[in-house]
Amino acid sequence: MTSRAKYEIPIDRINQLKSLLMRIKINPNEYFGEKISHNSDAIDEALTHTSAQLQYNHENLEFLGDAVLRLAASEFIEQKFPKMSVGDRSALRSELVSDRWLTKVGKSIKIDEVFVIGPKAAGDSSALSTLQAEATEALIGAIYKHYKDLTQIHNWLNPYWEEESLNVLNDPYRNNSKSALQEWSQSRGFKLPKYDIKELSKKHGDPKRFFCEVHLNGQIIGEGWGRSRKEAEKQGAAFALKFLIKANNE
Repeated sequence: MTSRAKYEIPIDRINQLKSLLMRIKINPNEYFGEKISHNSDAIDEALTHTSAQLQYNHENLEFLGDAVLRLAASEFIEQKFPKMSVGDRSALRSELVSDRWLTKVGKSIKIDEVFVIGPKAAGDSSALSTLQAEATEALIGAIYKHYKDLTQIHNWLNPYWEEESLNVLNDPYRNNSKSALQEWSQSRGFKLPKYDIKELSKKHGDPKRFFCEVHLNGQIIGEGWGRSRKEAEKQGAAFALKFLIKANNE
């Protein structure tokens, strides 16, 4: 990646970034200071996608953001649920750092309004959620790079985690339908569910790229589609659970 030491951020772009900082509870004047320097533009880099084909992009900060996000989420869980088992902490953290959750946060701060992407990526509506998740993670990396600690990350993300952890704990299988289906089948002495996956498309981000059939005791009990094999399996398991619960109540 080319150095940005001599790069000047246009004033309209600075104003965009300042508005975003306000939405994540950061004082923009404190962040930028009186003069923009090459050490102060990590946020601009984080919000520039590789598809824009500029001399800088979000990839390095997304990589950093991934590690920062997991650490900050671990700290949140440690403080909020100190008596929770390690296994339950791991399961909760997976929800608090998921792409689905990152996309939700990105939408709430209107990250798409400041994320610079190339025309081809901009025209791919099926990849929008993935782009928002990537941008949000890169933004987390940029904030950490600037402040060198997690204080601002917690100020921004803890309210989202408060809500999400409550949702997950109130409905533990909401996003873990495969585990719920396995428990349901085992409790009734059935064999484990089987997942038959087919790739229907090669297009990245296609919500129906993978198709899944869920089999139990030789019967198809659910179907699902997804951008990944994992997502298709989860959708199929969720469909199967609804089918089984309905049939059991009739």
